[in-house]
Amino acid sequence: MPLSMNKDVFITCAVTGSGGTQDRSPHVPRSPQQIAESAIDAAKAGAAIVHCHVRDPETGKPSRDPKLYREVTERIRDASVDAVLNLTAGMGGDMVFGPVENPLPLQAGTDMGGATNRMEHVANCLPEICTLDCGTMNFAEADYVMTNTPGMLRAMGQMMTDLGVCPEIEAFDTGHLWFAKELVKEGVLKSPALVQLCMGVPWGAPNDLNTFMAMVNNVPSDWNWSAFSLGRDQMAYVAASVLAGGNVRVGLEDNLWLGKGQLATNAQLVERAVTIIENMGSRVIGPEEVRAKLGLTKRAPRAR
Repeated sequence: MPLSMNKDVFITCAVTGSGGTQDRSPHVPRSPQQIAESAIDAAKAGAAIVHCHVRDPETGKPSRDPKLYREVTERIRDASVDAVLNLTAGMGGDMVFGPVENPLPLQAGTDMGGATNRMEHVANCLPEICTLDCGTMNFAEADYVMTNTPGMLRAMGQMMTDLGVCPEIEAFDTGHLWFAKELVKEGVLKSPALVQLCMGVPWGAPNDLNTFMAMVNNVPSDWNWSAFSLGRDQMAYVAASVLAGGNVRVGLEDNLWLGKGQLATNAQLVERAVTIIENMGSRVIGPEEVRAKLGLTKRAPRAR
């Protein structure tokens, strides 16, 4: 299909993620306060959406503690700057196998939860958006498999729909888009859907423009989509996504660097993305326009 450049672009900032980056940069936030403050700074810099995981405040390791999510959510909602809140629901599907001759029992790092358990923090916090990783995939980290069965995705997707929370379909390969379209066909998810194209994550869709355009061409024309890539390619994909008609994601979940030898903050990455988008002749839109575009429901801040 011909390229159709996006003239009104929203930026998502993926604030901290769950990967092992906590000891590689002092700017990767750990505590709920640090995560919220970094998200707020990113919103001030131009991010309409902030995508949040939580971490153990002491170790920096990924966590699914609903209390940590509640604190992050309340701090962001209480802030003077507006932002669309996007919480991950991708945790709780981690399987780590043993050696190839003895794969069972599963090894340390395995974290498998049921659908209700994986969705507990979403049901408690009611963000405007939460992620739905639409498939199972091998990751480059040892014998770790991100596990999302069709039954699990149908259950979690229906919970999101029933809660009035917009699912952001995380597509790491073309088959994930295929199944996402099936979920819409079955009525589990509403249309038009929201998609995040995740490029260059080993071993999903490889990071090249031919594969990227294959992913783009598999997104229904009336759906909304965004894309990102990792590390040094993060900013290149800001331009590629806008050129191909999409929106953009940046942040420390995917890239720690602003330039060679220069560790970034989330706000700096957002500022760089804003510069690229505006220099391409497009406009960065804010949270209210994003809510109107995506049909999102903003929840009230906590009662004082």
